[in-house]
Amino acid sequence: MTYLFWDFNGTILDDAKLCFEILNEMLIEEERPTVSYEDYLKIFDFPVEAYYAKVYDLNKTSFIELAHRFIQKYQPRSLKITLHEDVIETILFFKKQGIKNILLSASEVKNLNEQLKHYKIDHLFDEVLGTSDVYAKSKVAVGKRYIEIHQIDPKDCVMVGDTLHDAEVAEALGFKIILFSKGHQHPERLKDYPLIHQLKELRNMI
Repeated sequence: MTYLFWDFNGTILDDAKLCFEILNEMLIEEERPTVSYEDYLKIFDFPVEAYYAKVYDLNKTSFIELAHRFIQKYQPRSLKITLHEDVIETILFFKKQGIKNILLSASEVKNLNEQLKHYKIDHLFDEVLGTSDVYAKSKVAVGKRYIEIHQIDPKDCVMVGDTLHDAEVAEALGFKIILFSKGHQHPERLKDYPLIHQLKELRNMI
C-alpha cells in the first residue's frame, strides 16, 4: 500500500452524536417526530438528500434549505468536540512508513480546512480533498479526479471510512475498504466489510 485515503466525519472526527443532536433540533423546528440515537445510526445514508427524505417533508421544506440550516448549526459546534481515540497516532504510524495519507471527504472544502486547522491535524495529510458545496454528495468524482491526475494505481490504495457510502466509493475507485464501527452507521449495517472497532487496529490490517 502506498496511499491511505481517510474519510473525515465519523472516522477522524467523532461527530455522530453531534449530528444526531442537530437532527433532532431540526426535526422539532419542522414539527416532525424525533429519533433515537440507534434510529439515527440505522437511517443515516448517502446521498444526504435521500436520508433527509426519510425524516423530513421535503415538499414542505426543501433539501437545500435544510442542508444550509444544518451546516449553520453544525460548523461552529464541530469545533467543540473531539477526534476519535488513537487517530493521530495511527496516521503518524503510517506516515513514518512513507505512506501518503489523503483526506477524502464529502464536506465543503473551506469548512473542512477550518476543522483541520482547529484540531491542528492539517499537517498530517498529504492532500485534502473536499467538495465545492454543502450538499454532501458522492466523493467518487473527487477521488477519481485525484487518482487520474496523479496516475495512481488503485491497487496501491486503501480507504478507511464509517459508512456504506465509503465502501461504495472505494469499490468505484478500485480501492480496498476498511470500515470503522464508531461512526455514523450502525455496525450491523457494515458487517459485510472488514470492520474495526478501534482505529489502532489498522496497524495490523494494512
